[in-house]
Amino acid sequence: MLREALAQEGMDPDSVELVEIATEGDAERQAFVGSPTIRIGGVEVAPVKDEPAGLTCRVYRLRDGRISPTPDPQDIRDAIKEAMS
Repeated sequence: MLREALAQEGMDPDSVELVEIATEGDAERQAFVGSPTIRIGGVEVAPVKDEPAGLTCRVYRLRDGRISPTPDPQDIRDAIKEAMS
């Protein structure tokens, strides 16, 4: 989904950097609140408030209100556009 959105915006889809968060300490240092976490230019695509860092799975709420294991595609595209400006 992320690579496809990058390609649609004319960016290199191979520029995605995967970061393994293997320990609770890694999660704390990276402010990692669960997988998947997508950051563009260091900015969280779907920021959360008051969530503790940790090795857990995330759920997202799509713009139409449904729950999803991944962020809303439009949130990703918006974050890419913001990073490009």
